[in-house]
Amino acid sequence: MRLALIPVLGALLVPQAAPPPATEVYLAPLSGNGTALAIGAPVDISNSPEYDNQPSFVPDGSAILFTSRRDGKQTDIYRYDLKTKQVTQLTHTPENEYSPLVTPDGRTFSTVRGDKQELWRFDPDGSSPRLVYAHKGLIGYHVWIDDHRLAVFVLGGGGNPATLQIVDTKADTTEVIEPNIGQSLLIRPGRRTVSFIGRPQGAPAVVKEFDPATKKTALVTEALAGSQYLTWLPDGRMLMASGTKISVWRGGAAGWAEVADFAQAGLTKITRLAASPDGKWLALVAEPASK
Repeated sequence: MRLALIPVLGALLVPQAAPPPATEVYLAPLSGNGTALAIGAPVDISNSPEYDNQPSFVPDGSAILFTSRRDGKQTDIYRYDLKTKQVTQLTHTPENEYSPLVTPDGRTFSTVRGDKQELWRFDPDGSSPRLVYAHKGLIGYHVWIDDHRLAVFVLGGGGNPATLQIVDTKADTTEVIEPNIGQSLLIRPGRRTVSFIGRPQGAPAVVKEFDPATKKTALVTEALAGSQYLTWLPDGRMLMASGTKISVWRGGAAGWAEVADFAQAGLTKITRLAASPDGKWLALVAEPASK
């Protein structure tokens, strides 16, 4: 029997018989300037025994959208309210939904959906699913540039590396920008460029940015060793995670400065990071040591 393939962390395809990792989404307070950044104690906000991942804040910072698998079968999108601390299931579909992001108009959220890994959008309550874009390849991640353009991480077929591509839903076009990229796609605050991890052959990974206006790509800095997950703070600082540790980078500083080690908090394998729009909160994905 041929096993269907599903994405784990949006980039690797594994047989459906193999369950995704039992990751959790945590929330921690942020404070401090420069490299004197303090990250408070993380609290498990997804709190389920299966896969929880890909958190993103809504624009006003009042809630977090995330992916969760809670029935042993497939993933749906959930919402965590920071004020009430309540978790609400938004989508109730037979398809997998991943990587939720509020769309630029603020009226819907988009996801990577189904075995074809197409882009779909839903109303805020998880109703009215409709197709945004059906790519010829499999989309792993996406980030909105404006109301009709997105940067997408497209999985490579036949052992080929993933590529950064720009999708224009209005013109129905795609453009390949760079091959062999990592899993973090973000809009850099204050610049409106698309940041991503570049993986030059035979060289250390780097953080790069693509300017949609000029269509030029530039180097930001060398990536934290052993990591491909990052987030930007509103003031331009960048955080990356590796193992149990999180480090900060800021323009003009020499390299990365470690700001937190969550080993004592019982966290392992920190991956996804998302900072709130006001820079006061950090959502992070990790595997609890107890699991």
